[in-house]
Amino acid sequence: MDVTRQETPEWLDSDSCQKCEQPFFWNFKQMWDSKKIGLRQHHCRKCGQAVCGKCSAKRSTIPLMGFEFEVRVCDSCHESITDEDRAPTATFHDSKHSIVYMHYEPTTGWLLTSGADKVVKLWDMTPVVS
Repeated sequence: MDVTRQETPEWLDSDSCQKCEQPFFWNFKQMWDSKKIGLRQHHCRKCGQAVCGKCSAKRSTIPLMGFEFEVRVCDSCHESITDEDRAPTATFHDSKHSIVYMHYEPTTGWLLTSGADKVVKLWDMTPVVS
């Protein structure tokens, strides 16, 4: 697969959320002035902005940036990510069941697994082992 990866952004520093301006917990002056409790700081993995939990409540995969599993993104970046952007670029080999018996046949390259859930699977391992 020929895929052009995007570089992840540098994480930005801020004493308050770069979306809603709520202070982070170490910003005592702004907490005192606004009479608000400070929040935890998070970073959007797509744009790198420092955001609070409320402004980054969504998660998404961003395979072109190397995030094949869901990561935290700010609400505005979540809206901008298309289904095409979420298309995986990696292949995962996961049995998805508790294997109790396994047999590999090297002449054919086939792997037989039997799970505790009574599911029998036959895997073609030739792309993996050759």
